[in-house]
Amino acid sequence: MINLGAKFLEGNKMSRHRKRLAAPGTWNIKRKNSMFITEPFPGNRSSLGLALSVLLKDIMDFANTNREIKVIINSSNIRIDGKVRKDPKFPVGIFDTVELAGLNQYFRVTLNSKGKISLVKINKEEIDVKPCKITGKTETKGKTQLNLFDGRNILVGKGEYKVGDTLLLSLPNQAINKHLRLDKKSMIFLIGGKHIGEMGAVEDIVKNKIIYKDKDGELIETSKQYAFVIGEDKPVITIT
Repeated sequence: MINLGAKFLEGNKMSRHRKRLAAPGTWNIKRKNSMFITEPFPGNRSSLGLALSVLLKDIMDFANTNREIKVIINSSNIRIDGKVRKDPKFPVGIFDTVELAGLNQYFRVTLNSKGKISLVKINKEEIDVKPCKITGKTETKGKTQLNLFDGRNILVGKGEYKVGDTLLLSLPNQAINKHLRLDKKSMIFLIGGKHIGEMGAVEDIVKNKIIYKDKDGELIETSKQYAFVIGEDKPVITIT
């Protein structure tokens, strides 16, 4: 007789992991170290987010085993976007801030020149600054609800907020410090496409396409969906 309960538990356990070889190309991991890797909780960042345990083990090289990861996480010394996180499967994505409490070390999650998720050191002053791209908006009861790239939703009053713009938020209160518009001369960071991980200045916007100038002065065309505004004429946060 088949034990359905055992089968369910087995299937549920497996769903928490994925094979390393099948992990997204943006995950900066060794593919053949072991068969499985921790799957993050579901989120809207897909390949641009990974589990906290993977960040600590594969990218920061803080631990070799899941047991060591649990000890580190349970010490309450890891803060993501200003909040202590203790679940190994908590999703960490690009532009999140990572604080190592007690060590005075601060990082921002970014993409390197090869389009791989990596970390860049930042100053303490940047730890509470979070850029969030507007991915959708809805009018409701005289206010506008903005849907943001990392899954946040915030209500705002009147304003010329457009999908594709970026809000510079203060954490953890989510106050809007600056509104960065996707416009000509805006500084953008590419989060997808052939040129993922590159920065450039917008030269023109034509429907769903953007033409930007890269660091070598070359004009490149990319999809508007890949552009993440990070400044008006220069980055307002540390990227590299």
